[in-house]
Amino acid sequence: MTAYWLVKSEPDAFSWDQQVQAGVEPWTGVRNAQAAKNLRSMKLGDQAFFYHSNEGREIVGIVEVAREAYPDPTEETGRWACVDMRSVKPVPKPVTLAAMKAEPRLEGLALIRQSRLSVVPVSAEHWDIISAMAGL
Repeated sequence: MTAYWLVKSEPDAFSWDQQVQAGVEPWTGVRNAQAAKNLRSMKLGDQAFFYHSNEGREIVGIVEVAREAYPDPTEETGRWACVDMRSVKPVPKPVTLAAMKAEPRLEGLALIRQSRLSVVPVSAEHWDIISAMAGL
């Protein structure tokens, strides 16, 4: 059964266009315990919204887990994990944080409740609502 997620990246550090160009890219640099736990919970084929944080503050694409959690090669302690993400497709209409906050059916969405986390779960119901908002 597919699980759904949202992963955040600052577009000046790693953008949707860079993800598309790479095809499959390690999702590295997560240094928050809860976000890292979420990465370790991801399974092959799970899907995630790709969210541009800081600039844009919007969902711009969909990625899927191409490799489950393994030690993050950008740090030496072995404490942190990463997964490989494969670009799936852009969303036809980016979905802004403001639009998600304005949608009453998205109450409880982890992106809104835990706005500082870079990797958060998305329920199937919320996935369907956001997908419709994105024109999917």
